[in-house]
Amino acid sequence: MSFLHPEFLYYMLPPLIILFGLLLTQKETQAHFFSKEVMDKLRVGANTLTLRARNALFFMIGLFIIIALAQPIIDDGVVTVKAKSADIMIALDISDSMLAEDVYPNRLELAKQKALTLLSEAPDERIGIMAFAKNSYLVSPLSFDTSAVSFLLTQLDTTSITQKGTDFLSILDVFSKSQNSEGEKYLLILSDGGDSKDFSAEIELAKKSNIVVFILGIGTTKGAPIKLKNGSFIKQHGEILVSKLNENISELATSSGGVYIQNTTSTSDIEAMLGEIKNISKEKDLKSEEIHKYIPLFYYPVAMSLFLLLIATSSMSKRVRVELPSLLLLSLFMSASMDLRGGILDFMDLNEAKEAYKSEDYEKSGKLYEKYAEESKKGESYFNAGNSLYKQKKYEEAVNLYERATFNDNSLRAKNFSNMGNAHAKGQNLQRAVESYEKSLEIEEDKNTRENLEEVKKLLKKQKQKQDSKKSDKQNDKKDKKKDDKSESQDSKDGEKDSDKKDKSKEDEDSSKSKKSKDKEQKSDDMKSKEEKDSDTEDKKNEKNEKEQLEKLDKDDEKKSSDSKSKAQNLSKEKMSDAEEAKWLDQLNLQKNSYLYKLGEQKPMKETSDEKPW
Repeated sequence: MSFLHPEFLYYMLPPLIILFGLLLTQKETQAHFFSKEVMDKLRVGANTLTLRARNALFFMIGLFIIIALAQPIIDDGVVTVKAKSADIMIALDISDSMLAEDVYPNRLELAKQKALTLLSEAPDERIGIMAFAKNSYLVSPLSFDTSAVSFLLTQLDTTSITQKGTDFLSILDVFSKSQNSEGEKYLLILSDGGDSKDFSAEIELAKKSNIVVFILGIGTTKGAPIKLKNGSFIKQHGEILVSKLNENISELATSSGGVYIQNTTSTSDIEAMLGEIKNISKEKDLKSEEIHKYIPLFYYPVAMSLFLLLIATSSMSKRVRVELPSLLLLSLFMSASMDLRGGILDFMDLNEAKEAYKSEDYEKSGKLYEKYAEESKKGESYFNAGNSLYKQKKYEEAVNLYERATFNDNSLRAKNFSNMGNAHAKGQNLQRAVESYEKSLEIEEDKNTRENLEEVKKLLKKQKQKQDSKKSDKQNDKKDKKKDDKSESQDSKDGEKDSDKKDKSKEDEDSSKSKKSKDKEQKSDDMKSKEEKDSDTEDKKNEKNEKEQLEKLDKDDEKKSSDSKSKAQNLSKEKMSDAEEAKWLDQLNLQKNSYLYKLGEQKPMKETSDEKPW
């Protein structure tokens, strides 16, 4: 057995021994005044610990705690851990031909994405970055720090090297000089292949330097023009140059012992390339470390110190009275056991409520959740109980429970307000639903909540339109009633006036007839001596005058009869019976045909001015 931290023994044990040595050798206060024989006679026998015994127990407690802090262990052997890696150097082509857009977004950006995917898929491998065009340079040495390598990779573009062109001999030469280790070296090239058709020199240099080349071809055989950042295209001999994927580069990969893969739109190409590299490459031992295994023993002295503390704080007496320290420890233990039992039962209740909710027994689930919520006052329980009541279509009760649910987490608060809005909407309280949805969206944006809010706003708008139309209809009805009342009163007044005028016109007519008859008699008496020819002409003139007066009366009667007919029709809809209507129509006919013939009869109609139609 040994200690992981023996310094605790060296620095804490001496002060502990000195302190409790003084306490154990110290006499009791009464011993300074009385002899030992007197104290033995005065002392009452009891099964309690003496002061010295209790101090000795405290000393043992302190000793075991110090031993536990020193962490005693038992050696369980040694384990050797070795770090291995297949070192992979990524060479990225940053020539202008990589700006062609025959792949999305262009060849250079696609190559960067493939390299970043490789870094994320191989976190346990050492990976470095090189950039090349006409010349080559080292961007990042081999490293396990993938985040730093990824950052440097994303900063590369075509302006990093000013000299134009693509030279694979340059990248192979720089890579061979940067790697001093013996054995095979692994180089992954991301390029469109350049313009060369013969790669014999590159193959010879790769074999001489013991480099295994893996190539991921970037681009298509159809090719595309090279668009620069200023928007212009690269031209050669006055014509736009079209850059195509040079598949001859595959000879360099296969001849050096590597693999050539053409790019795809998915990540399957780089994943396949990583698998080939791991299969072909030989992992190198970077470093090894020996780790000691041990079995910890600190919990034994901790358990002993707790047991001794229980003994020291208890009187161990046969008396009925229990000392305060023991009572305190006992109460703590009982409360802990009760809390533990309560927690288990709570779990069982919640599990039962969850199962009931899943089986669509929402009534049982709601009761269990609500019972637990009242006991624990937890927001989650009120929320679950509200969901159960919502499923039972008890929307008002569900809203009450949602309002009692409180959460510290913003996401849960947003969901609670969203469910509260659903309950308000189902309960036809659309305005409160809108308020709840808006509170939810203020906390956290959610697509479903936003759609619910828009739908409820539409329904609320329709309700307002209906209410406004009802109000306008009621107002129009009131206005129509007032107009009808006024028209009826006006019609009755007009009818009275017309009847008065009619009576007057008849009286005038009778008086004029009597006057005319008198004039005729006088004229006939006076003019008897005159010639018959003059009397005939005079009679004709009188007849014409009489006819003109009668035609005027007929026109007045027709106007009055038409007005009275329209008024009578309005009144008859509400007040007249069939018999009264018939009398009224007969009266109209009499007025209309007082001096004319009624259609279908040979005799003039007689006026019955004394009889009223109503």
